[in-house]
Amino acid sequence: MNIDDFGMDTITLAGPLAPKLRAMRDAGFGQVMLKASDLVSHPEGVDDAVRVVRASGLRVTGFQVLRDFEGLSHHLHDYKVDIARSMIEMCAALGSPVLLACSSTSRHASDDEAVIARDLRKLAMMALPHGIKVAYEGLSWGRHINDVVGAWRVVEAADAPNLGIGVDSFHSFATRTPTEALADVDPEKIYLVQLADFMWQEIRTVEERIETARHFRVFPGEGVHSEELRRLVIELDRMGYRGDYSFEVFNDDYQQIPLETVCARAHKGAVWLGEQVLRRSV
Repeated sequence: MNIDDFGMDTITLAGPLAPKLRAMRDAGFGQVMLKASDLVSHPEGVDDAVRVVRASGLRVTGFQVLRDFEGLSHHLHDYKVDIARSMIEMCAALGSPVLLACSSTSRHASDDEAVIARDLRKLAMMALPHGIKVAYEGLSWGRHINDVVGAWRVVEAADAPNLGIGVDSFHSFATRTPTEALADVDPEKIYLVQLADFMWQEIRTVEERIETARHFRVFPGEGVHSEELRRLVIELDRMGYRGDYSFEVFNDDYQQIPLETVCARAHKGAVWLGEQVLRRSV
């Protein structure tokens, strides 16, 4: 069985690329979110990593993550353009429809939203000939853009045909961004939704937010924000979002248990979301 609406992220699982993909497929998933290190750290090189992904039969949800691109100037901007070009080339080789870019945390980045929008438009234009969409995500510890409201504001200002936003439930919960904040977002411009929960009600500091985000997220239905996550998914569905939901779960504990066990937990989260939240048979 494949669960068409939901996919896993390779970042959740330990080990080489091929066993990760096999475990996801065997658990019933039909898609995968990949990261750049999946390709560049593959023992046989990038071309072989692409072959392994294609041979897995899994559809690629998206490719991540371009960091700290926007708001830089002079040699820093030129450097990041080169990095972005390499990321786009790998994204295209995979046949990935979406490149994820997250908001800058650099102290060297401008806070001028016109500059941010200009740079995002440039990134989108670089990706356009490859048929790639750019999903811009507001990191909850982003220096100037740190939520979905700010991300949508600069994306709308950039006005590029293949530039949209990525919605990440963890960052929305961490910043206490209300679900109603999505009301002004064009659902056609939501290119990716990443879902995760965590185990405590409140995150009091930016440091704790980063630590939780990178080490202790859990799958939907496993944490203490199930009701918030349920409302978020229902609202996205009500708005008309019909794209992919990817489980972006950074968890040190999951890196220490068998792939099949982790994928079974993800499968349980997909069933909960599909059957109990969206009321659809999976």
